Amino acid sequence: MVATPLQVIVGPRPALFREIVDGFEDGVYLVDPARRITYWNRGAERLTGYSAGEVIGHCCADNLLVHVNDCGEVLCRTGCPLAATMQGGKPIEAQIYLHHKDGHRVPVRVRATPMRDDHGHIIGAVETFSDVSDQLAIQQRLDDLRRLAMLDEVTGLANRRYLEIALRARLEEHQRYGSLLGLIFADVDNFKAVNDKLGHPTGDRVLQMVARTLTATSRPFDLVGRFGGEEFVVIVVNVDRRRLLQIAERYRSLVEQSKLKLAGGLFGVTISAGITLATRRDTVESLVQRADALMYLSKAKGRNQVTADPA
Repeated sequence: MVATPLQVIVGPRPALFREIVDGFEDGVYLVDPARRITYWNRGAERLTGYSAGEVIGHCCADNLLVHVNDCGEVLCRTGCPLAATMQGGKPIEAQIYLHHKDGHRVPVRVRATPMRDDHGHIIGAVETFSDVSDQLAIQQRLDDLRRLAMLDEVTGLANRRYLEIALRARLEEHQRYGSLLGLIFADVDNFKAVNDKLGHPTGDRVLQMVARTLTATSRPFDLVGRFGGEEFVVIVVNVDRRRLLQIAERYRSLVEQSKLKLAGGLFGVTISAGITLATRRDTVESLVQRADALMYLSKAKGRNQVTADPA
């Protein structure tokens, strides 16, 4: 009888294996050659929101993790680390973005390793993944904002008041020391139609999904906030125009790949964004107005786009 991946790695003491691996902070799961999930630890439950009962027996590409890269390209069909490690027989490492059950994207470092039976035949693979967002820094920032009553109630992000205070401080640093400063102004496309068609509670869930994707995929020293309505602002420090555009494009593509699970199926939205670099003559108002105007150019060009200041 051919051993399953779980039998190979568990050995004669399955209870001990589960006790040990379920204690890992990292996510761990096993798949058979068809990429059907045969084991899912508690770390995987915590990082993805999916319980073991929801995923075991399903293929990892069945609208579950739906790994994407920085460009928003879906890897499950063409660049799956598990498929690559089983085909090539060598471990694969990559930094990708998995799809959380709540809809947002989570940046993770994955390592996929082939599993072999006693004869050296590949009978499956194991993937471990860990959250690479700076959760401690983000949590500390959220705690500070709560104390100052500067959190947006719906998304949990910095609100407009805090964004303006932070942007004023960053502008002063820019004008005094010449430090690079960028601003991203993003707006959820066709959001009024979302509220009208699906209702405001679902609209709030959409805003929360976008907020979580933006924060989870941001650098810990940048600040993401809700400016108002369906508008989001990201204050980006130590960045030139090329890098600012890359960051904004990453946000755009990852929001596009984020999906909410609704009664009628998966639902997603896109964002349009404008990006600009601060100048020594800028005020908070002029910088925001310029980024806002560039965002509207993205809307005019067809939405789901990023428009930057002319080089």
